[in-house]
Amino acid sequence: MSAPHPAQDDSVLHSPFGDSRAASVANGGSGTPSLENAADRPDAPPTPYSTNPFSPPGTPGPRDSYVGATTPSASRPLLPTDPSRHASDVPLAAGGAEYYSEKADPALGASSRRRRRPMWLGIGAAAIVVVVLAVVLPVYFTVIKKNSSGSSRGGSRGGSGGSASNPESPTGAVTGGDGSTITMSDGTSFTYSNPFGGFWVDDPTDPFNNSARAQSFTPALNEPWDYSKDQIRGVNLGGWLVLEPFIAPALFEKYQNSTPSPALPGGNVVDEWSLSVAMLNDTSEGGGIGQIEDHYRTFITEQDFAQIAGAGLNWIRLPVPYWAIETWPGEPFLEKVAWKYVLLAFKWARKYGLRIYLELHTVPGSQNGYNHSGRLGPVNFLNGFMGIANAQRTMDYIRYIAEFISQKEYQDVVPMFGIINEPLLGIIGRDQLTRFYLQAHDMIREITGIGKGAYIVIHDGFQGTGSWKDFLPGSDRIVLDTHPYVAFGGDFNHPLSYWPQVGCIAYNNNQSQTDFGITLSGEFSGAINDCGKWVQNIGQNPSATDCDQWNDWQNWTQDMKTGIKNFIMSQMDGMHLPGYFFWTWKVGNSSVTGKVEAPFWSYQLGLENGWVPTDPREALGLCASLGYAQNVPWDGNYQPWQTGGEGAGTIAATAVASFSQYPPPEISNVSGENPAQLPMYTATSAVPTLPTPTFSAATVTGGDGWADPADTSLAAVQIAGCAYPNAWGPQPGSTAAVCGGAATPAAPAATPAPALTTPA
Repeated sequence: MSAPHPAQDDSVLHSPFGDSRAASVANGGSGTPSLENAADRPDAPPTPYSTNPFSPPGTPGPRDSYVGATTPSASRPLLPTDPSRHASDVPLAAGGAEYYSEKADPALGASSRRRRRPMWLGIGAAAIVVVVLAVVLPVYFTVIKKNSSGSSRGGSRGGSGGSASNPESPTGAVTGGDGSTITMSDGTSFTYSNPFGGFWVDDPTDPFNNSARAQSFTPALNEPWDYSKDQIRGVNLGGWLVLEPFIAPALFEKYQNSTPSPALPGGNVVDEWSLSVAMLNDTSEGGGIGQIEDHYRTFITEQDFAQIAGAGLNWIRLPVPYWAIETWPGEPFLEKVAWKYVLLAFKWARKYGLRIYLELHTVPGSQNGYNHSGRLGPVNFLNGFMGIANAQRTMDYIRYIAEFISQKEYQDVVPMFGIINEPLLGIIGRDQLTRFYLQAHDMIREITGIGKGAYIVIHDGFQGTGSWKDFLPGSDRIVLDTHPYVAFGGDFNHPLSYWPQVGCIAYNNNQSQTDFGITLSGEFSGAINDCGKWVQNIGQNPSATDCDQWNDWQNWTQDMKTGIKNFIMSQMDGMHLPGYFFWTWKVGNSSVTGKVEAPFWSYQLGLENGWVPTDPREALGLCASLGYAQNVPWDGNYQPWQTGGEGAGTIAATAVASFSQYPPPEISNVSGENPAQLPMYTATSAVPTLPTPTFSAATVTGGDGWADPADTSLAAVQIAGCAYPNAWGPQPGSTAAVCGGAATPAAPAATPAPALTTPA
């Protein structure tokens, strides 16, 4: 397992992105962490990386490199709460767990800096044709209309009946609140439970109605979201469209001890790649890769979205794989099917008033080598002989998604887009990743325009938030995402009363809110150790010694439940602005035991059994009540350019000078080759089509999947006549840069099966 990474807001790190430092960093100057010397990179993975220069140090686990917990000390001062930001018009119910005190819940401008797109980026174009219908109003209450000033956030919704016919409501109602009946597309029904005044809206004649509200204290979808005041209380839908063994164990349990084959060495099934291979080889009844779509269809349904809103949560982080768009020859993943469920997620989120932070969880070649990137093994994104080519494909997929969600039909539902989940910066390099991010920023903002479209989200690369101070100043609405976890730090020998201080102190984002801008926690959990089946990875045992009692969640004592609940709430309080996303909403049952085997990680299970608060606002004030006051408070203000206002899109000249060259002048693990001479693709192919929804009762369409008709670039494909190394990890002797003109092309080889090893 890799060494613990620095905790958030490490203020001792200097920024390599400020105007005064950018040039020196690009040239390896002193004063900032160097990419060339591991000793100069605080907590960077050591180099060289054993015998494989592409693999992360140690055996990668599902979430092995997350920020480790930091023990409060004089160097990690206590950070008090600012009660002025806890305002809400909905009081909390009385009662709750010990340790917390209940409290109430708390113009675009600038010219665009248009940059010429890289020649290798390719996408085809089509014009958007959208007919906007008038909103059909429910007869039993008035649906909130969109306006620039917003509206009040009060009042519960309920009842039934309506003049418009809705086949998904037994009464034909197009809206309803707590106690209303929902009929899903498969004909099953459930009662909508939302004690927070939220209401759903589902009008078949107006499928893009954005009037729904998750709770009375949350803005409706057609109202503005203020990141300095409105609190993101979110949950991930991990393990749904990107499979992970500990979240969907039954799928992987079926194929343990598979028959070894050239495509499945050792018979090891440890990630979605090897699982897909095993399923494709399974021709028995109930076999085949169609099992993955069965999982898509049943693991998360509309009822889950309704339950999320009813739990007081208002955002969803939705991980999606690149193979929802396409696969290339040799890649075994289930191609294109996941996109259908992405569209369902958009539909259900719109219906229940939930906003989506959509994020690209996997990229070609793998950005981190962990199993949740699709394939356990080498890092081949901006690293190694196929690093540039894989980055080309990745940029294409970022563009296709950006074009789709930038259509006006989806802007209110998808206000955030994470362009790459958890790239392993310690291997890829900060300079290289920054150059890629600058290219992606400019590409996306050419599609959306400055101050428009989704916020762009980047991950901290496991380097802590402090090192990202002054990143690309003047950029248009970039958000920093960090993933704090205790479970992979190894320091578990503490009483339950210890953990709330970790959530309150180590996981607070206030310093980064000042130094970077909008900084949120895209993942966190209730885990105080690494217990749980396959949490570390298939074949790797947890390091905690008391897992029998923690895995036996049916017999947890009230003190155990209260202790975990307080840890969860301490994180919710410490990260409450702009907010957080729990990982994850649901963990599936084991097919061996018939129950959840990783209970710390399931919000739904904790909600049902008492270690997750029934109202997340209960967490507000917990840290102050424990004496962990914030002495580095955030003042509640972002710079105008950070939210799309004045100065947005005009990136500091020094940053442009330092990072605009692309491909990067150097990348690692290419034996000194010039990146411009490495294998690349050519933008000469038709763009894959992302399907749009169709509606039987409406006269509107779901758009054509393309927001910017001026974007007529084609898609990247292999250059005819060139032989490429394996994109998922060039083998010894097959790493020649054959498409750069420096080597004679060799005969193309099929993509080999993953080189799998049993974790130690």
